[in-house]
Amino acid sequence: MALIDSIVVFVVSLLIGALGIYVGASLIVDAHDYTYAVVTALLGAVVWGIVGFFLGWIPLLGPILVLLAYLAVINYRYPGGWVQALGITLVAWVSVLIVLYVLAIVGIMAFEAVGVPGV
Repeated sequence: MALIDSIVVFVVSLLIGALGIYVGASLIVDAHDYTYAVVTALLGAVVWGIVGFFLGWIPLLGPILVLLAYLAVINYRYPGGWVQALGITLVAWVSVLIVLYVLAIVGIMAFEAVGVPGV
């Protein structure tokens, strides 16, 4: 049962993270494909995890490199450049915080999501 619970939490968290990326991409680069955002969130989470595992331990530089790797995924997946990728990421982060805050208040979910760093 714990495996099923973990899978459900991962999927719901991924979908919430993808929602944030979708909102960010919609506002910043006028991209409106939720499925594309889900794949981007999954890739971003994988890259974040791998780079964090190998480089995240380096004081000060590690977290910066992890964030740059995540931004590189957003930059690769969406049109524009690094500034647009940063904008998508910031809007995604804020929108996910809002969704998670509301879900945590009503007791539906813990305050975390997959696919958006720091949340």
